[in-house]
Amino acid sequence: MTLPLRILPGLLVLALAVGCTRSPAPDPLATNLPLAPRVVSAPVPHDADDPAIWINPEDPARSLVLGTDKDSAGGLYAFDLAGRIVARVAPLARPNNVDVLRGVRLGGGAVDVALVTEREAGRLRVFRLPDLAPLDGGGLPVMEGDPSRSPMGVAGYRRARDGTTFVFVGGKDGPADGYLLQYRLEEAAPGRVRATRVRAFGAYSGRKEIEAIAVDTERGWVYYSDEGVGVRKYAADPDAPEGNAELALLGATGFAGDHEGIAIRSGDGTEGAIIVSNQQAWTFRVFAPEGPPGRLHDHRQWGSVRLSTRETDGCEISQAPLPGFPGGLFVAMSDNRTFHYYAWDDLRAALGREVP
Repeated sequence: MTLPLRILPGLLVLALAVGCTRSPAPDPLATNLPLAPRVVSAPVPHDADDPAIWINPEDPARSLVLGTDKDSAGGLYAFDLAGRIVARVAPLARPNNVDVLRGVRLGGGAVDVALVTEREAGRLRVFRLPDLAPLDGGGLPVMEGDPSRSPMGVAGYRRARDGTTFVFVGGKDGPADGYLLQYRLEEAAPGRVRATRVRAFGAYSGRKEIEAIAVDTERGWVYYSDEGVGVRKYAADPDAPEGNAELALLGATGFAGDHEGIAIRSGDGTEGAIIVSNQQAWTFRVFAPEGPPGRLHDHRQWGSVRLSTRETDGCEISQAPLPGFPGGLFVAMSDNRTFHYYAWDDLRAALGREVP
């Protein structure tokens, strides 16, 4: 049931007072009181994990928030902007992460798709948007030859210069170098896509795992959270001269524990932001999208903000103006099986500084 928005803050405080048996780790940069969401989604049955946002180009009011229910009998859920479940694909074998990829060439046109890692099946799922019709013939095998074969993180990337579409996949475990896999996503037959591996790249500490992957499409960079270490940055284009060189490591200090979800607000020049879940502190660290001239990969940390969510894994942002979210929408999962919707304008105000 979706509750009237005017009573959400009061219910949120009551829920925290009654149900909170844990306390967050300290984050000295987060000085605001927990920011209340504009909307809290209906709960999924098992374990909310990762959200994505699809903007309906014909009617933004009918845009969708997608979310995974991470369980052996889990699924992919689609919510409207009021947090109601409007569609689902279930059961799926422990769907871990989800991302939206726009403009995949298919049938002489282009479609938007939801990308989902089906962890216990060792495969990538591809669903057309908005109807969630499968385009993968039941699933595309990934991480073949990997003894663990347990895909977790996923992100899509459309190369600006030629429109080629790619998918990044990260697993539960992997080598110290070549941890992240990149696949080209293309049409295989009418109504079907295939994934062709094009490279393995990226460092891995071996400390924990890598779930969160995000792409700054405007700038052509891919980021992923090496949990407990930092957020690693590489070129998203497999043909880039520096493609396999690490360009930056964000947040190497100051995090309470795991580096988790990454949300990227793209923009021109210095506009935008990189938002990273500081999971054990129940906060989000915010970084500049790029460095100053001559130091492009020196991402200054702007600060930290505390939201209503607890122990967030996945998060996502869209800068498209939407009903109720005129400056953009930020979505994060919470540990009570729900997804919380925030207005980007509220988040910026809570951060206590001007963010482009």
